[in-house]
Amino acid sequence: MVRRFRLDAVLVQAVIAGALSFAHLQEVAAAAGQTGWKAWAYPISVDLLLVVAWRRLRHGGPNRLAWCWFVIALVASLGANVATAGFLDLQHPPAWLRFGVAGWPALAFLGGTLLAHTSPEPVMPAESTTPAPRAERAPEPEATTTDDSAPAVTPDSDAAPELPPAAAPVAVPDALVTHARKVADDHHTRTGTRIDTDTLRARLGVPAPMADAIAAQLT
Repeated sequence: MVRRFRLDAVLVQAVIAGALSFAHLQEVAAAAGQTGWKAWAYPISVDLLLVVAWRRLRHGGPNRLAWCWFVIALVASLGANVATAGFLDLQHPPAWLRFGVAGWPALAFLGGTLLAHTSPEPVMPAESTTPAPRAERAPEPEATTTDDSAPAVTPDSDAAPELPPAAAPVAVPDALVTHARKVADDHHTRTGTRIDTDTLRARLGVPAPMADAIAAQLT
């Protein structure tokens, strides 16, 4: 299956910009005294170092070394583009320009070697502010000692049995006591007798403990 080639505006722009930058670097190198194939090798060296440093930044994480060489290559490329715009007389290039062009191969070789053989800086994980849960220690079993000389304690059959704990008093709302009093008065008026606890519990619909507490307050 033949795939159709579709032009991308970003790709076209990148090709045009790369070609112009390549030409400007070649002109600067040629003006600084580099002739023949050497003038064409300078643009490749600058742009290649720029691409290698950028690739290291993208795939190797934050790296001061990669940032350093990326800025150096970017300054070299940008400086050559600006120099060809008439800011420098390329017919009579200054000494610092010839010095920089002549020293660039050694500088680019050093940068490429360091980028290729230096491992990226490890990314330290962020420290969590949540304290780690403390491991709970299991309670140690109490040491029990037996003394053979102590007399054995036998249960006393005559000892009084333990009484169950007294039930907690039932809290009765005042409104319920008032209503119960009305019910008791009505029962006394109709029957002439005092209302008993079972009848009071049935009339109010409350449990037996609460009915006992209400009857105690009605006395």
